[in-house]
Amino acid sequence: MPRRSVLFSPGDRPELMRKAPEAGADVLVFDLEDAVAPERKDEAREAVTDVLSDPDFDPDAEVTVRVNPGETGLDDIAAVCDRHPPDALVVPKATSSKDVTRVASAAREVGADCPVIAIIESAAGVLAAPDVAAAADTTAVIFGAEDFAADVDATRTDAGTEVLYARERVVVAAAAAEVDAIDTLHVDYQDDAGLREAAQFGRELGYDGKLAIHPAQVPIINEAFSPDSEDVGWAKKVLRARDEAAADGRGVFGVDGEMIDAPLVKQAENILDRADESY
Repeated sequence: MPRRSVLFSPGDRPELMRKAPEAGADVLVFDLEDAVAPERKDEAREAVTDVLSDPDFDPDAEVTVRVNPGETGLDDIAAVCDRHPPDALVVPKATSSKDVTRVASAAREVGADCPVIAIIESAAGVLAAPDVAAAADTTAVIFGAEDFAADVDATRTDAGTEVLYARERVVVAAAAAEVDAIDTLHVDYQDDAGLREAAQFGRELGYDGKLAIHPAQVPIINEAFSPDSEDVGWAKKVLRARDEAAADGRGVFGVDGEMIDAPLVKQAENILDRADESY
């Protein structure tokens, strides 16, 4: 399943969690961390567990739970993975592969085999991004620009140059580890034009998807991370021409006046993978 859009819902708001699938996001994150006040953690764990265990709750999406860091996170795992485990666990503030392994191991101790989506959102996390992404239990990484900027005392700008290095390092680490990379959120959920531009730039950097903090952001993100018909048509032409060239023993060939070699073939394969189409 693709991970174009990743929508967060507060773990102490069962009505929002049950409604979340209507947005059409590929990944749902029931949040036990930042979205829940400390005094409501127990209530949130119970609410998340109730939703996950409800046989009528069967969305066409990957359902995950963001746990808290440290010991509180272990309590989260014991509660939500006991009866009906989520599809994956989201680990905040990851700074090494040990953070991933610790969470996955805690889930296995209660009988749940949950892959981990790790959020990289600090200076230490960005420097350790290759280690985090390459952990055996990591299935995807998320770049959290807002926390990263706060950690390094950067001033956030519309251009985003202050987080560009970190944003690129995380996506490169994910590609090297062959796991998905999820881009940071666009904080103004009423700014459709800004979101569209940010999502498109994230796609150009190599990200597979983007965070959403409001259901209205999901369609824009899904569109940005889905190949358009022109790209799909080009990719199909390339792969058909590749097969014809291979039959003739040629490694380089042309499509509509463009010389095609191995890197462009790989791009064409990636486009059809994202579009979930064959040629």
